[in-house]
Formats: sequence, C-alpha cells, structure tokens
Amino acid sequence: MTEPVRTTFHGFEQIPLREYAERAYLDYSMYVVLDRALPFIGDGLKPVQRRIIYAMSELGLNAAAKPKKSARTVGDVIGKFHPHGDSACYEAMVLMAQPFSYRYPLIDGQGNFGSSDDPKSFAAMRYTESRLTPIAEVLLGELGQGTADWTANFDGTLEEPSWLPARLPHLLLNGTTGIAVGMATDVPPHNLGEVVSACLRLLDDPDATVADLCEHVRGPDYPTTAEIITPAADLRAMYETGIGSVRARATFTREGQNIIVTALPYQVSPSKVIEQIAAQMRAKKLPWLEDIRDESDHANPVRIALIPRSNRVDAEQLMGHLFATTDLERSYRVNLNVIGLDGRPQVKNLRMLLSEWLAFRADTVTRRLNHRLEKVERRLHLLEGLLVAFLNLDEVIRIIRTEDAPRPALIARFALSEEQADYILETRLRQLARLEEMRIRGEQDELAAEREQLIATLGSKAKLKKLIKDELLADAKKFGDARRSPLVSREAAQALGETDLVASEPVTIVLSQKGWVRAAKGHDVDAAALSYRDGDALLGAVKGRTTQQVAFLDSGGRSYSSLAHSLPSARGNGEPLTGRFSPAAGAGFVALASGGNDERFVLASSHGYGFLTRFENLTGRNKAGKAMLTLSEGAKVLQPVAVGDVGADRIVAVTSAGHLLAFPVSELPELDRGKGNKIIEIPKARRGTERVVSVAVVPPGGTLVVKSGARTMSLSFKDLGDYVGARASRGGLLPRGWQKVDALHVE
Repeated sequence: MTEPVRTTFHGFEQIPLREYAERAYLDYSMYVVLDRALPFIGDGLKPVQRRIIYAMSELGLNAAAKPKKSARTVGDVIGKFHPHGDSACYEAMVLMAQPFSYRYPLIDGQGNFGSSDDPKSFAAMRYTESRLTPIAEVLLGELGQGTADWTANFDGTLEEPSWLPARLPHLLLNGTTGIAVGMATDVPPHNLGEVVSACLRLLDDPDATVADLCEHVRGPDYPTTAEIITPAADLRAMYETGIGSVRARATFTREGQNIIVTALPYQVSPSKVIEQIAAQMRAKKLPWLEDIRDESDHANPVRIALIPRSNRVDAEQLMGHLFATTDLERSYRVNLNVIGLDGRPQVKNLRMLLSEWLAFRADTVTRRLNHRLEKVERRLHLLEGLLVAFLNLDEVIRIIRTEDAPRPALIARFALSEEQADYILETRLRQLARLEEMRIRGEQDELAAEREQLIATLGSKAKLKKLIKDELLADAKKFGDARRSPLVSREAAQALGETDLVASEPVTIVLSQKGWVRAAKGHDVDAAALSYRDGDALLGAVKGRTTQQVAFLDSGGRSYSSLAHSLPSARGNGEPLTGRFSPAAGAGFVALASGGNDERFVLASSHGYGFLTRFENLTGRNKAGKAMLTLSEGAKVLQPVAVGDVGADRIVAVTSAGHLLAFPVSELPELDRGKGNKIIEIPKARRGTERVVSVAVVPPGGTLVVKSGARTMSLSFKDLGDYVGARASRGGLLPRGWQKVDALHVE
C-alpha cells in the first residue's frame, strides 16, 4: 500500500493547524491587551483615545479655537491613525466629553452628547461639534518638545506619538475600564489635588508606604456627589493590593414629609432607579410609599421625589431598604491593571502607580530639557557665526559678490561651520542694520544664561525634582477643584423584611368551611354576619395584626402559613387557600391561628391528645405545609388555643359526653411537633363514640363560657375548682342538661 502524496506549494510555509491557531490567538490577545483595552501608565490613555486627542490637536481644535463638526475629527482619526469603525471611535470621543462620565472631560462637546439618564442617547456625529478642553493642554503641551517617541501610522504615510507627555497622572484623574483577553482593568477617577499631593509626598519621601500616600489620596472621586461609604480600611487595602471594590450611595434630603434624592451613584440612570422602585410598589412590596416623581431639570440634574404614605414612616429605614434593593447604592470593581513603563500589563498598587508615573515624568522633563538645550546651543552657534559676519561685513559682502562658491570661501576665511555659513548666506539684508549687533549680543546673553540653567538642572537631581514639583503645583492650582464624592462612614444597607414594611394594624382573619380566607380591618368584627358564598359558612376567625403571620391547619395535621397583610380584603368573599397552598388530596382546612413567633399555643386532637408549641413552629414557606400534629385513625384537629401565662393559666377540655377537666398549662409538655400527651381520659370502651369537643385556656380572673345549643353557662376561674384534676384524668361531669357541649370560649 503506497503512502499518500503530500502536496506542496512553492513559496508557502506549511505548519500544523494547531500551531497556527495558537500563534494567531496569541497575536490577537497581545494586540487587544497592548493596543486596545488597557491604558498606558504614562498618559493613562488607550490608543483610540490618544489618537482622537492628537488628531484634534492637529486640526487646531484647542480650547480657544472654534469647534468643528465631530464627523471631521472622527474622519481624520479613522482615516489617518485608527482604521476601525466610525461609530466605535465616535463613542470613545463622546465618552471623553461627558461631564457625568469623565471627572475631568478632555473634550468640549456642543450639541447632544447624551445625558446621565441615558449616556448613549447622544446625537449623530454629523450634528455635534467638538474641541479640546483647557485641561487637554496637560497632555499635549509638551508634545513638540522631543518628549515622545513617534511611530508610523497603519499605512506608513504619517507618524503618530507612541504616548502623550502628560504633565499630570491622567490615569488616576479620569480612570478607565477595559476588557482584554484574560484580563481586565477598572481604574476609578480621583481628585486632581489629592493625586498631586501624593506625588509631592512621594518626591519628598521616596520610601513612603501606601498607607502614607492614602493620607493624601483618601479614595476615588467620581463625577457625581453621591457618597462613598466604603470604610477607610477597605480603601487602604484596595490601594495596597490594586484590587478591591468601592461602594457608593445616593444622597437625599427631607422636604417636609417628602424624601428628595439629590445625587445618584456613578453611571446610575435616574429612570432605571425610578423603574426599580415603581416595580416594588406595583408588587405591593413597598407599602410605605404612596408615589414617586421625577422632578429633574436643568437646575437639578437629579431630583427624585419619594412621597411616603404618612409622616410616621421612618425615612432612614425606608431609604436603607431602597439602598439594599435598588441601584441607589452600587458597588464598583477596582482593578489597577495597566501597561507599565516596561510595556507589560500588571496589577499595581498606589505606590507603584505613582512611582512609575513620576519616573515617566522625570524622563519626559529630562527629554524636554535636553531638546531645549540642543535648540539653545544650535541657536548660540548660529548667532556666533552671524556675529562674525556682522563684524566683518565688508569682507563677507566681497566674498559673496566675487566668489563663484561663497560657502566654502566663508568657511575657510572665518573658520565657520557649514551650518553657520548657510545661515549667513540666508540672512536678509534688513538684518544688517546698525543695531543688529546689540540685538545679537543681547540674545546671546539670554540664551547663554538659559543654557547654564538647563545644564544645572539636568546635572542636579534636586533641581530636576524641584522643577517637577513646581510644574505639578502650577497645574494643580490651574485645574484642581474640590472633592465631589464625599467620603462618609456608614453601615451597610439592609433590606427590610416584608413584615417590617407593613404598618402594624389590627385585623380579623376569617376562614370559611370550604377553605376561603379573608382579612377584615379591626378586632370588633362579627365574622358570622359576613356574607358567604352559597353553600358556605363560617368555620373560624382569629384576631391578629397585619405584621403577623396566620397559620392554617388541615385535616391531616399539617400546618401552612401566610402573612396577614397579604390576605384579601373582607369586602369580598376572599380567596381559596388551595390557591396559596398544596394540601394532600382529600385534606381540607379545619383550623387557624395567629400570633407572635414566641407565643404558645395548645394543639390538640379530638382523641384527647395534645401539646404546647411556639407559634413559630406553625409557620413555614413550604406550599405543601409541614407535619405538625400527628393524628390517630379517626381523630380530628381542634382549633389551636393561645396561652397567656404558662405558669398560671389552666387548660380546660370537654368531651361530647359532658366530662370537663381543668389542669395547669404547665403540666402539658412543649413540643415542636408530634402527637403530644393525653389531655383527658376517654375510656377505651367509649373511644368510638366519645370525643373531645373543644379545648380552652382560662387565665386567672377569666371566665369560661360553656355553650350548649342556644344556652350558655359561665364558670369563673374559681368555679373551675370543681373540675380541676390531674392531666389525663376523666374530669368532672357537667350538670344534667349541659352534657351535650357544642363549644368552649373564654371571656
């Protein structure tokens, strides 16, 4: 069997697909990291931002110039330096012009450049105009002074700067965000004055720690006046590691009863916050609020009015809930990952950032001084030759008039350099006036003094450092401003529970025989007098409060619960509990109870067994309920009875045969669930026909009412002494004619 012939192509390299894919992806990754997503520590700019600013400077769009159409700038950028999409380039340009996005905007935009409510609502570039802001001078002022390396543009026809010679650490001033391949950057903006102060501290004390620098840079400074509530220790840890987070919170004031939100966290849209709050109101999860209004205008860019339902609403508590559940409080990731002076990306702490930038600045100033020194020395050299010519003017004129090649003749006659000879030959006749010698000598003196100063500065680290400090202070005085984002130490916001948001009001919960439930306001409600659906009637009613839960027991002994305020109003027939819960097939709801979590209740069955339990055990979020009361075959669930004082109250149980037993509540055990202990004795022979009809709890001073048909009999706490016995005993027999008891209740 012959091997297949491997086809070759002349002039092409054959490599495995895996190797090609790895190389191509690595090249792409390096491009995204170094030339698109991450900023350079020197000027703090990404390539697209640098090219936009440089192109605008080339168009003469400085702060004093008349603005030009943004489309003109974008056209120059993508046509000369940045061969990418115009929309992406324009969006980067708009971002640098938005005062709510940039702490110190670099571009002055005229027209619709978006709003804080919708930053991307800016007009098309053919409608807007732009120019550079005064602070852009910090990036461009020294560009033509030999301070930057230049590289060819994408097609090799032009040159562009590799970086801009920033006089301030712009990276920290405006911050930046970017996502590269396998890494990202999130640098927050800072206050110019604080950053310059930290730079001066580091120049004076090169051994200063991050903690020392944090005395000056106290935290980020966003374009908004929302509070930064991250603790100082967390901010310091963030600056020490280069990674962390910052939490910002909206500010608000009180105007009468209303709450006015006056500032939102950075990049938070007012309309989004309003929608978040309105959604909670629609879902009835914010009953404290009656209305919300957006009152923002040109004078008040952020003004959101919250109207509480009453003046009893705790504004701090309400706002704490909104901080925890909406964008009124927001966390920002910080990742100080930038391209350093070595051309490599690295996560740097605050000291590394400022140290590297100061090294960049020192190199920039040194290059600027050397460039100026070269120009001064060249000018002095030319002036020296011009002065020789002026002092020998007649001879110079004779040589020029008579010699066929005056340039070498001048060089030979006066020992001039080629550059000096060319300069003399290019000199105009009007510069040969009588006073020209004085002007030349004056300029020589000035340039000589400047040369000495430049040489002295370049030769002394102390003088170079002083020059850098003086320039930093001058820029800080010219462009610095007060901190906008106040640093406030506050506790983390906590969302309120559903019951905490509801006003505590008395309600009566009514359950019908067919399992329909409703809640009527107040405790003076005649549940029997309410209207019911055809074929339905009252099963039971309990008094509670809107902040409490209501527990329902089904015929199988399982317990279900719901918040009282969530139940439908008693104006209608209510709603079936089967819509809220999922009881077992054939099970119906037979009892209900309401109270505080620590309140005790007696749970009992018709077979005479029961136990004490805390109301909290009756509640739960499971729609299928929780097993609570274990029933023997044929037993029924009795209505739970609240206990006031376990040590003083008495439990009273009555059977269908008229036997009534009273004993101290303390004799009944407290359980979380189960069958319980025997409450009253029912003889074995009578268990099929006799059952417990009702259970009640009588406090000292209370009166037990025994109902039999239309008749009632009242027994005081003292009268119950005739029926007091040990738990699980038979009890006493009620008088003749009262032995058929329908129910017990306490007054």
